[in-house]
Amino acid sequence: MKKVLALMLALVMVLAFAACKKSGNEEEQNKELAGTYDITVWCAENIVDLTKKQIEDYNNNNTYGIKFNATVEPQGEGDAATKMIVDVDAGGDIFCFAQDQFARLVQAGALSKLGPEAAATIKEANDADAVAACTMGEDIYAYPLTADNGYFMYYDKSVVPEEHIGSLEDILADCEAAGKYFAMETNTSAWYIASFFFGTGCKSEWTTDSDGNFTAVNDTFNSPEGLIACKGLKKLLDSPANLSSSDGASFAQNAAVVVTGTWAYNGIKDILGDKMGAAALPSFTVDGKTYHMGSFAGYKLLGVKPQTDPHKAAALNLLAQYLTGEAGQLERFNAVAWGPSNLVDLAKDEVKSNAAISAVMAQKEFATPQGQIHGSWWNIAKVIGDDVAAATDDAGLQTALNNYKEKIDALIGLTGYIFVGAWCNWDNADMTMKMTETDGVLSITLDVPQSDYMGGRIVTAGTWETDRGYAQVTEGKDLLVDDPGNGDNNIIFAEAGNYTVTCNLSNNEITVVKN
Repeated sequence: MKKVLALMLALVMVLAFAACKKSGNEEEQNKELAGTYDITVWCAENIVDLTKKQIEDYNNNNTYGIKFNATVEPQGEGDAATKMIVDVDAGGDIFCFAQDQFARLVQAGALSKLGPEAAATIKEANDADAVAACTMGEDIYAYPLTADNGYFMYYDKSVVPEEHIGSLEDILADCEAAGKYFAMETNTSAWYIASFFFGTGCKSEWTTDSDGNFTAVNDTFNSPEGLIACKGLKKLLDSPANLSSSDGASFAQNAAVVVTGTWAYNGIKDILGDKMGAAALPSFTVDGKTYHMGSFAGYKLLGVKPQTDPHKAAALNLLAQYLTGEAGQLERFNAVAWGPSNLVDLAKDEVKSNAAISAVMAQKEFATPQGQIHGSWWNIAKVIGDDVAAATDDAGLQTALNNYKEKIDALIGLTGYIFVGAWCNWDNADMTMKMTETDGVLSITLDVPQSDYMGGRIVTAGTWETDRGYAQVTEGKDLLVDDPGNGDNNIIFAEAGNYTVTCNLSNNEITVVKN
């Protein structure tokens, strides 16, 4: 599929440029793009109805004669990338996703690159960090959708007085005295745990090449500053008020504080009413010095899947521009309180006066823009919470950091082949799935657990190259789903079990045996 798309790219760009210009040739442009297009759109469940409305508005008002027959399906931004990578052809033509999924989507060939004029429009209209979030090298591959995908602190004003909101220690004391929880994902999410490390000045900066492959990392979590971060984190973990959760509904379950984001605003407001407060994260004190908790400044993005029909590709990009434009973002803010990335919208009084938007913007001063991060980092870093909780002294905290650093270093310079798939959560750097090479033959024996999709393929470690899969299987096809018909050439097992998979590198012939 990628080769076909490469051949079509020039024509797609020409049509996309013409669509953006709206010059005196508009009648000719209409003839080029006019028609009805069947499309699938993936978005968060709480904006499905709004997205349907916005697409219908576009159908009724665009001047190109474009009509979209759209199937709008609920799909969480955190899961969209995994499903796209599993089968790009079957994925949404337009889909929303969280910024941390960006690099792996580029690697998988699941995102269309924007043309120069569309890219220039995006740069001019949006928050600079939001634009950086969808940029790989010199190219832009997605449209900024929000500038609010970070986290901050909601609190119950009847438990935590305003004069205490700047101190983690004071807040914990208030929660403990009231028999309430301080809810923050400290055992299940690297995204939240990183706040302590960013607060002490630690970094985890990843470098990619133009194809989205990770080539280097500057990670300073294992450092004196990282040890200070662990001490701050342990204060929270050791408190009886600690609750590992980012669910706003925790306020209905005896929480007085929840660290989460703008997406929880409406639900929390319903629970707390006038008692709801929202603020930047607090500071914590270690050895007499105070550190303000950091965070990720993240973004939600909207991607357009590459198309073999250049007219459909151009039309989809026009729709994407409409959905993420000034009017579309403001309508979304008014409906579900998503924070805009559009600069005009950000300056509007109704946006600035929203408590959640104000809090996330206040936290942004202490936030680290979320760049491209190796997909394996999230599973590695979230273990820090468990290791810090188990530590009984500074030596134990240092051991936690040493273990973390060892795993991070192993991600760069990966070699060999991995049998990636549902059995390893599509982690293309999971070296437990590395195939053994003997005399030019790759082999691996693995357990395939029962799941909705028991598929995978042989890839070069750390990449999404798809040249070895179902089409190369010469023995054992009776054990697989017959003719999966997907552009990613996945090997899909018919049933769970223990299998041995071999691949002869001289001719790429693959054998599958059930043990």
